[in-house]
Amino acid sequence: MITIKSQREIELMAKAGHIVALVFEGLKDKIRPGLSTQDIADIAEKIIRDNGAYPTFLNYSGYPGAVCVSINEELVHGIPSKHRILREGDIVSVDVGATLNGYVGDACRTYPVGICSPNALRLIKVTEESFFEGVKHARPGARLGDISHAIQEYCEKNGYSLPREYTGHGIGSHLHEDPYIPNYGVAGTGPVLKEGMCLAIEPMVAEGHFAVRVLKDGWTAKMKDGKLSSHYENTIVITKDGYEILTK
Repeated sequence: MITIKSQREIELMAKAGHIVALVFEGLKDKIRPGLSTQDIADIAEKIIRDNGAYPTFLNYSGYPGAVCVSINEELVHGIPSKHRILREGDIVSVDVGATLNGYVGDACRTYPVGICSPNALRLIKVTEESFFEGVKHARPGARLGDISHAIQEYCEKNGYSLPREYTGHGIGSHLHEDPYIPNYGVAGTGPVLKEGMCLAIEPMVAEGHFAVRVLKDGWTAKMKDGKLSSHYENTIVITKDGYEILTK
């Protein structure tokens, strides 16, 4: 069931989303070669807790990290480790959830590490742009498939593919709520968008084929062909005449 959030709930989600945005602000000048993925998680967790929230992902369905940190061909759910060290030219996706006063903010950014190849930088750029292509259709009366289709069309036009197993989702007092939001689909299909719906829109984009496998840790999803992947996400709310990003 897709829930419509009250103005009070939206304001609480915006406060949680602001803390998520503070994490990205705090990380942007710290991502560099030599940093471990655990270092990234520690920085993120400190910012979340210092602002009175707690890291939503920690122990969520048994996930052991405060945030998800995924390198290069890892698509999503990489587990932070002091043994995973960033190298010059890597790209790293940091997926962050913060819960404050019972409501959740969720977003992701992919960062270049040091000097990256033009191909890697283009992938990061197109992934972010595809989010904004999608949310051009986020308004009352549109359909969820309009967002999914726009993301797919933009990414495929630029030569990339969209993994099928992982999607965006509704969000509110729980991290994952209805509806699920694929990054591919048919325009004019799916639920009708209504004012007050809160959605986590998150293009996950592959440089090569979209096939994914999950590692033995039970969490880390990796591109089967070993090519790069990128991830960009924000929590949004549908407003009376469009949308607003809550993770800002």
